[in-house]
Amino acid sequence: MSNAPIVFSEDQAEAWDNVAAMLRQSGVDLDDSLLMPPQSDATSVLAVIGKAGSGKTMLLARLYKALEEAGVDVVSGDWEGKKRKDRRTLAILAPTNKAASVLRNRGVPATTIHRILYTPVYDPEYEKVAEWLAGQGERPEIEGLTDVALDRAFSSYQNHKSVPAALAAAGLRGSDFITGWKRREEPLDIGFVDESSMLDAKQFEDLQEIFPTLVLFGDPAQLPPVQTSGGMVFETMPKEHVLSLSRVHRQDAGNPILDLAHALADPMLDFYTFEKMIAEAAATDERVVMAQRVEADLMARSPVLVWRNATRIKLIHAFRTAFDAPIDELLEGEPLICDGIELPMKHRKKRLDLEARGLIKGAQVIYLGPGRKPGFSRLHVMGAEDPQVSAASIVKIEQEGDAEPFIPFAARMGATFLHGAAVTIHKAQGSQWDTVQVFAPDIEIAARMGRVEAGQPLWKRLAYVAITRAETQLRWVVRNRLARPSAPLTVDDLAAPAVALELTSPDAS
Repeated sequence: MSNAPIVFSEDQAEAWDNVAAMLRQSGVDLDDSLLMPPQSDATSVLAVIGKAGSGKTMLLARLYKALEEAGVDVVSGDWEGKKRKDRRTLAILAPTNKAASVLRNRGVPATTIHRILYTPVYDPEYEKVAEWLAGQGERPEIEGLTDVALDRAFSSYQNHKSVPAALAAAGLRGSDFITGWKRREEPLDIGFVDESSMLDAKQFEDLQEIFPTLVLFGDPAQLPPVQTSGGMVFETMPKEHVLSLSRVHRQDAGNPILDLAHALADPMLDFYTFEKMIAEAAATDERVVMAQRVEADLMARSPVLVWRNATRIKLIHAFRTAFDAPIDELLEGEPLICDGIELPMKHRKKRLDLEARGLIKGAQVIYLGPGRKPGFSRLHVMGAEDPQVSAASIVKIEQEGDAEPFIPFAARMGATFLHGAAVTIHKAQGSQWDTVQVFAPDIEIAARMGRVEAGQPLWKRLAYVAITRAETQLRWVVRNRLARPSAPLTVDDLAAPAVALELTSPDAS
């Protein structure tokens, strides 16, 4: 985090003042860095909304820093310290691991909503290590942990603020220090939720039960959640509780990707004029490319973004063919998308184990190879703080038309996966990649159909979400072609932590 003086735009300053006033009611005075008892038991909710580049993330980061300096404890979801009298807490949340990792890469200790709903239970001995790391206890003496191992844990915690990662750096397995998971029983104080356009009504209700003070950060130009009939949760809030950021900030000025995203707000703009704008930007700036084909090399880590499922399935099969993938197994390095957990209610603890490790619906995963037990896979969960895990897996490769999905291998029960070389734009929300390939023919079809969502042409919402997933380069793919890969798939780019946690099969309890 930078120590430079805060320089806010007028709309950011107004949003800061409104959030600060709400926090003051909850007993946290940012002006004087004071913590007091809440002035009311009522739940308070504010939303800070704005398009890409309007400064939402910078405002969130500054608020987090001010709360930390005021003495508020940041709850990460992987460990919570002892409850102290007058303790005040803040949790910074995102709907997915990938969205949380975007914040963590900017110095904000974010976790997923799920990791706040379900909390880990630590072995009492290793709880002492966690307390020491967090500055709440003396350096412990633990049988089996040398001073060198404790020093490694301390160094790791200073860099990542993650207790599990620190204990892994000391040479411990997850099953050594986490004995189980439980549904949160007691509320916290303050919650910041990024990418709140992805929240559904049930998640919003759950968050309001946990946090009496809740601030949502979201982009009104994105797509509403797929499974909801209504719009975004902040669209149902009273107007006086919704703060809008409109200014695009200086650090984003001259960014052709953001310029294109904001151009979509012009009601007179049609698809073909927009595509000409992309071509003009590509002619002068390497951050935008009018691509004549999809790059197979990029698909292994950054999925092609499409609108239609039929396009997604075709591109997945083209990707596997390009890499000479056998039909009856996966290659190391193939990307997967978690499609949920298939476990009966009696195995609720197993489900919590999987979900706590980041295997929640929509998680992006890389296949590392078969596990030691039949039906198990070794996996790298993209964006997770402790990314490598071995888990019972059911992998489905969808077929074109009405054919049943092909299942190269499967456990009886466990985490289910679809192939991840291409994903729908809806599922890409909350994620960002360095380079993004957008399959333009799909968006053209949406434009020809003339569909409208929430008063906006659907093609514009699709294009906006897809474009703003790119951090460095946007590749606007205009032809239905796939370039052959330059090298075989590999997993050499995925850094391994000290250990990988193996999650037992439901039958092994």
